[in-house]
Amino acid sequence: MKRDYGFVEWFRPGEYDRVEAVLPGLVASGAKYLRTHLSWAEYHAEGGQEWYDWLLPRLARDLELLPCVHYTPPSLSRTGRSSGAPKVLKDYADFIDAVLTRHGDHFEHIELWNEPNNLLDWDWREDPASDLFCEMVGGAAYWAKHRGWKPVLAGPAPFDVYWLNLMGERGLLAQVDAAGFHGFPGTWDSEAGTWNGWETHLGEMRAILDRWNPACEIWITETGYSTWRRDELEQARRFAQALKAPAERMYWYAWRDLPQDVAVQEGLWFDPRHYHLGAIDSGNQPKLLARLLTSGGTARVEEVTRLATPAVGKAVRPLVVTGGAGFIGSNLAASFLSEGRDVVVLDNLSRPGVERNLRWLADRHGDRLHAVPVDLRDEPSVREALHDADAVLHMAAQTAVTTSLTSPVADFDVNARGTLNVLEALRATGRPVPLLFASTNKVYGDLADLTVTDSNEACAPDDPSVRAHGVGEGRPLDFCTPYGCSKGVADQYVLDYAKSYGLPAAVLRMSCIYGPRQFGTEDQGWVAHFLIQALKKRPITVFGTGRQVRDVLDVADAVRAYRAVLGQIDGLRGRAFNLGGGPGNAVSLMQVLREIESITGRDIDVTYQDWRQGDQPWFVADTRALEAATGWRARIGWRDGLRGLADWLTDGESPAPERLRVPA
Repeated sequence: MKRDYGFVEWFRPGEYDRVEAVLPGLVASGAKYLRTHLSWAEYHAEGGQEWYDWLLPRLARDLELLPCVHYTPPSLSRTGRSSGAPKVLKDYADFIDAVLTRHGDHFEHIELWNEPNNLLDWDWREDPASDLFCEMVGGAAYWAKHRGWKPVLAGPAPFDVYWLNLMGERGLLAQVDAAGFHGFPGTWDSEAGTWNGWETHLGEMRAILDRWNPACEIWITETGYSTWRRDELEQARRFAQALKAPAERMYWYAWRDLPQDVAVQEGLWFDPRHYHLGAIDSGNQPKLLARLLTSGGTARVEEVTRLATPAVGKAVRPLVVTGGAGFIGSNLAASFLSEGRDVVVLDNLSRPGVERNLRWLADRHGDRLHAVPVDLRDEPSVREALHDADAVLHMAAQTAVTTSLTSPVADFDVNARGTLNVLEALRATGRPVPLLFASTNKVYGDLADLTVTDSNEACAPDDPSVRAHGVGEGRPLDFCTPYGCSKGVADQYVLDYAKSYGLPAAVLRMSCIYGPRQFGTEDQGWVAHFLIQALKKRPITVFGTGRQVRDVLDVADAVRAYRAVLGQIDGLRGRAFNLGGGPGNAVSLMQVLREIESITGRDIDVTYQDWRQGDQPWFVADTRALEAATGWRARIGWRDGLRGLADWLTDGESPAPERLRVPA
């Protein structure tokens, strides 16, 4: 799928900074076109001309611009509303003429009005009303065409074949080069029972245009999908479907979510769907659609939406891995898939890079992999996805302390409420479905009472017993930071469901897991992040002294631990185990950096900043309880594991179709 596309983005007067913030992302997404409004009312307000003098050439510098001219001033409106027709219809054509003279060098097409059947208080089936509109817009279209520009007729929403044919009867269609179509399947059109598919609606449109103006193109001037239910994969799928529709152009509404404090036409928060239509959120964080377009264009969108098409597993009781496209989740899924098991990967693909893991699983395991693009917060969908589960490995989570401090409500919803949704879904099956929950060492807090002493490149606790064995499960829980609280709540709910409802569930409180299929960031996955930065020859920021210590664990050892506990779940239900590298793999950040320098053969540019909230100066897991219960031991030393991760980052897997190399 390789087609040009555009976005719709409205800019209000004075939003200079927002324009500059939005444009780089639009360009990086691969968009060719941009549709934006040119409001008559705003143009005639104080400073209006100066605003558009700046805006239109700035937008046209990066993208092919389509201005949509609408909203007449109330002083000229027949209805007294800014959306009404002017008292003197020729005034509209005169305004278009002035716009072309002043700004026409910056665009080739000009769109006349916007969703006419919504903005005008007229009944289109009454001849006087249609005559008024056709005289107003038709005169403007005729004059724009005469002057060498290409007029575009606004698209009604919802689509109305009778209205479009009436525009042909009144002669308006003969004056335009393209006719617009507005449709939001899955967000608004479907619920009204008015959506019959792109082929049907655009086919009807083509038949009418062929009757009145066969040369007129069909443009989808506005379509989109709201992620108000957090279904970002569905938004990407709807984008792919719209791009395949039989139209010469497609404009997606919108690039960025509407800020929560901005009122829509019907009022502030009249309908929450209005506030989640962007490819990025209102805080400029990319959703799945924006990430896919930026990383691989429309081909990546098509690939990932195809991979993540839900399918019914062939096995009566498939294994389910929530967060199964993530780092640990994909390694766990691969372990069971390699044995011939059917595995359901439940993942909303919200973390950057995980779509690569999903593709990796699909390439190797084909029909045994069943991707279900569900968000943990969507309780009905979670319940449906887990209905036939043989066992559940619950890895999905919001994983960064820093993110939890920025967005504590979202952190709680995913980690605490999402886990409760999983537990309730399993309880609803009426079967004793085993559950393993990926918890964290952050449930023990920041260990502020643990006194440590720095020595050379690493610190160590003064208590000899803790120094020898690490922090055990008997240490009191001490939740710290929203992330620690949300994961701690989930940790305790899982243990209580084992006690209160007899659920065969256990908890693994993990330390720093690293290894292949990890796309580490500064906020989470620091071992991989350090290696990636070093391989890219980029500087690394260390928060704290660099002498803080963690017990790192290769993901292959982590997978063995999960399998060991799952294999003995009947005897281990209701228990929490620490899972980390233990004292044998305790290493400071500084020591890891020195080893990376040895691996890469070059020095690393390191800068130091203050400690971050919730950082632990020293944490090493006491894994003796897990070892005694299952016979598990960590087998891979941290130096060997680090070199294995470096090999994966630089060479990828062979002979796989994807050779994953660290991007430049």
